[in-house]
Amino acid sequence: MRVVLRSILVLGMLCSTGIGIQESRADDPMIITFLTWKPNQPGVWKQLIERFNRENPNIQVRVQVAPHSSTEYHAIISQRLKNKDKSVDVFFMDVIWPPQFANAGWALDLTSRFTPQQRQKFLHGPISANTYGGKIYGVPCYLGAGLFYYRKDLLKKYHFKPPETWSAMLSQGKVIIEAEKNPGLNIYSAQFKQYEGLVCNMLEFIWSNGGSVFDSETGKATLAMPPAEQAVTFVRDHIIGKAAPRGALNYEEPESLDLFIQGKAIFHRNWPYAWAVMNDPKGSRIAGKVGVGPLPAFHGHSSASTLGGWQFGINRYSRHPKQAWQFVKFMTSHETQKFLAINAAVAPTRRSVYHDPDVQKKMPHLEAFLPAFEKARPRPLSPVYPMISQALQRFFSRSIVGEKTNIQEMIQTTSGEIEKLFKLGSMIRK
Repeated sequence: MRVVLRSILVLGMLCSTGIGIQESRADDPMIITFLTWKPNQPGVWKQLIERFNRENPNIQVRVQVAPHSSTEYHAIISQRLKNKDKSVDVFFMDVIWPPQFANAGWALDLTSRFTPQQRQKFLHGPISANTYGGKIYGVPCYLGAGLFYYRKDLLKKYHFKPPETWSAMLSQGKVIIEAEKNPGLNIYSAQFKQYEGLVCNMLEFIWSNGGSVFDSETGKATLAMPPAEQAVTFVRDHIIGKAAPRGALNYEEPESLDLFIQGKAIFHRNWPYAWAVMNDPKGSRIAGKVGVGPLPAFHGHSSASTLGGWQFGINRYSRHPKQAWQFVKFMTSHETQKFLAINAAVAPTRRSVYHDPDVQKKMPHLEAFLPAFEKARPRPLSPVYPMISQALQRFFSRSIVGEKTNIQEMIQTTSGEIEKLFKLGSMIRK
C-alpha cells in the first residue's frame, strides 16, 4: 500500500499554472486538491481544470492522479480517507461506493448544498445511487448503463424490428442464422465470467422479469421468488451455449465486444463506450451497421439496465468544503457536462444536456441511449456491497454453468447469505 500511495505522487500532479510549493500569503488563492484516477482523455480534463482556475481566481485546483484501475484507485482513496487525510478535498466515487463512503464517515453530507430542486435536473438512477440513509453524498458526473446493440443491417434485411423481449431476440436470431447459413454466427454476446460484470448482466435479466434480489423494507432476500429464479433459469437454459457461445462464461467486456465487432454475433450487451469501438472502421467489421437501444425484457415486464458511472464526493475532513463545493458545482454544470460529452464522449447525468442542439449534432446516438439511461437502476445499496457482490457472483456463475445445476438449492443458500450481509450492513450504519 505504501508503494501505491507513493506512486500517486510520482504519477504526477496536473497543477494549474503558477501553483508551486511555497509559503502561502493572505492574498494567495485557496488551493484545493482533487484526487482522481488517470483519465482516458487527460487533455480534456486539464482544459476544464484550467477553465475553473481562470474563472475562480480565489481558488486554484491541484489535481493528483492515481492509477486508472478502479480497484487500485479505491485502495488509495480509502486509505487516505481512513487516515482522515485533510489534504484531499474532492474525489471521484464509483457508482457502488457512496454507501460505503457515507457509512464510514468519509464523504461529506451534501444534502443542504445539493437541494431537491437541483437533483431533479439529473437522471433518477444516479441520484438514487448517491443517496444513503435519506441523505445524499455525491453529485453525478457521468454515467453508464447496460445497452442493447444489434446488427441493424441484418434486422432490416429480414424485416425485423429491434426485439423488445428476450424470446423475440431468440426467435429473430434463429431465423437470421438459418437464412444466412452461417454456423459461426451467434445470437447474443454479453459478459458471463465470474466478476462484477456478471452481476450487472444477471440483475438486468432478473429486473426485466419483475424480480429483485432483496427487499429493503422487509429485510428479506427475494432471489428465491419465481421472477428471479425464472430469469436465472432462462439464462442457463437458453443463453449459455445456445444463444451465446459457451465461451461466454469467460467473457468480460473486451472479449464479448470482440465477438460482436468481428461480425460473429447479432445482438450484444455492453456499456456506452462500446459504441465508438464498434463504429471505428479501423478495428470493426460492422462499423456503420449497428443500432442501439434498451435491453429486451420478459413478456409483460419492462426493460432494465444496471447503472454505472462516476460521481464527485467531498472529503468530510476537508479544510475547504465551501471551495470544494464550488468546484463540484462547476464540474457538474450543464456547460461542463456538455463539454465532456462532446470532447470526451461520456454520457451526461443532467437531463438538459441530452436536448442541447450542439450535443445532438455531435453525438446523435445519445438520444438512443437515453431511454436505457432513464431505466437504469443502481445495484443493491449497502456499505457491504462488495461482500454481497461476491455472494451473487458465486451463485450466478454456478447456476448458469450447466443444465444439471440445482438452482433451487443454491438459491436458498445464497438468499441466506444475502440476508445476513444486509443485516450486517444495517448494523454498522452510522
